[in-house]
Amino acid sequence: MNINNLIIKYYLKNVMFITGTAYAGKSTMVKMLADKYGLVHCGENYDCIPDGILTPEQYPNLCYFQTMKDWQEFVNRSPEEYEKWIFANMQEIAEFEIAFLIHISKSQKVIVDTNIPLDILHEISDYNKVAVMLSPQSMSVEHFFDRDDPDKAFLYQQILKADNPKKTMENYCAGIARINSKEHYDELANSGYFTIIRKDTLTDTKLETLGILAKHFGLTS
Repeated sequence: MNINNLIIKYYLKNVMFITGTAYAGKSTMVKMLADKYGLVHCGENYDCIPDGILTPEQYPNLCYFQTMKDWQEFVNRSPEEYEKWIFANMQEIAEFEIAFLIHISKSQKVIVDTNIPLDILHEISDYNKVAVMLSPQSMSVEHFFDRDDPDKAFLYQQILKADNPKKTMENYCAGIARINSKEHYDELANSGYFTIIRKDTLTDTKLETLGILAKHFGLTS
């Protein structure tokens, strides 16, 4: 069954999306906007997949953690394999994310840190409901493990357990660099959506950015 995108857009009218590159401030802004304006908060990697639905045959990339040999296999994949897996995941999870957002946004406004691909966002949402946040590739790579994030802390520990941690870290960061490559950066920057570029990690600009995004989303005059 195919559903007309205009129908999906109608039922997503209460949803605001923030997408972009790593270390651009997306997670921080989604939480701050939710707290300040009473929005439902869907942070990075929020759970939108019901138990018992995924099968490796239908969703091989989302099921990778079930089929991989161990975590050393995960952190030692080639940068090319890692990049391909990340973007394939975005495609596979998009339908779950959209269905979940329709379900929870019927009578309340939602703000979501999303990885829904741009071509799909263009079909199901409007300019004033989407914001792109970007950071330079070097920032995305150099600061990837700096955040207080349990998932990243776990991956960091797995890298340290490798036979050659230095080589494994370099390989993993090369994968992060490919995900945040100039090609992918330019795709986001030229998406036609409202865009904020993070250039400075030293100055605290969170409140300023919050105000800019609130105005864009129509949360404030």
